Amino acid sequence: MTFFKNMLRDEAGATAIEYGLIAALIAVAAIAALNSLGGNLNNTFNSVSDELEEANA
Repeated sequence: MTFFKNMLRDEAGATAIEYGLIAALIAVAAIAALNSLGGNLNNTFNSVSDELEEANA
């Protein structure tokens, strides 16, 4: 019985889980930001490409 009480009091595993959750949250935020930025960059490069094509015509 004391084994289970000691396991409930031990918080070392909880700290590792919290760090894992923080890392996952940062990864999700980075992916969302890069997806948004990627779309904007694609539009910018397409616009520049169109302008260059018009200038060469």
